[in-house]
Amino acid sequence: YTCASIQLRHHHHHCNSHHSIVQLTASILEHPNIVDKQLRATMSVNAQTVKAFVGALAAKQPTPGGGAAAAVGASIGAAAASMAATYTQRKKDVESGAAEHAKTLQSQLDLSALLDQAEADAKAYAALQSTWKKDHGYSDAEIEQIQQQALDVPTQLVKSCHTHILQIKDFLQYCNPNITSDAKVGIHQLAGSARAAYQTVMVNSPPVEHKEQLKSLLREITDIENDLL
Repeated sequence: YTCASIQLRHHHHHCNSHHSIVQLTASILEHPNIVDKQLRATMSVNAQTVKAFVGALAAKQPTPGGGAAAAVGASIGAAAASMAATYTQRKKDVESGAAEHAKTLQSQLDLSALLDQAEADAKAYAALQSTWKKDHGYSDAEIEQIQQQALDVPTQLVKSCHTHILQIKDFLQYCNPNITSDAKVGIHQLAGSARAAYQTVMVNSPPVEHKEQLKSLLREITDIENDLL
């Protein structure tokens, strides 16, 4: 199976922050000093099979790294919850109104956007790494932009995971009782990805208030998980 073949729904309501991350990352990657051809070849996360991605993650190479792993994990968690919503489409679910809540959840869980964040993380780190070379050729403004991007990508993933966890939590009361475990798998998987993305944020030395904001989201996620145990 490929990462992109997990029956992804591609919705056209990506948030502005996601669009800006993808667009900025793409523009940065075009800079002639970014990375060599071999490193470029490791970045296409969405085009790899699961086996190839895991192998690349384990290899002695800078990308994909922990941030991309967090994003792929988040997409898997969201997919599990989306499956639970798919199974909440029975006649009785339609009659009770549960099916509408299931459809709402499916529209909220943009799996393609989460996989795009894996791609964005790999590219943002490659861009950051390129600034460490003595002959990088960047202006101070460009370096600042690249550093900010390396911080913004995992930050957005923490926030996305938090948002999706709240959405799945709200759906649980309507979920087909035979498959609530998969919706909960989604919550736990997204929770792990949120914590993993937080560690990637920390590598980029965020301001104290930035760090505390994300820690507050993680504490809320922990409370939700504990309620499920």
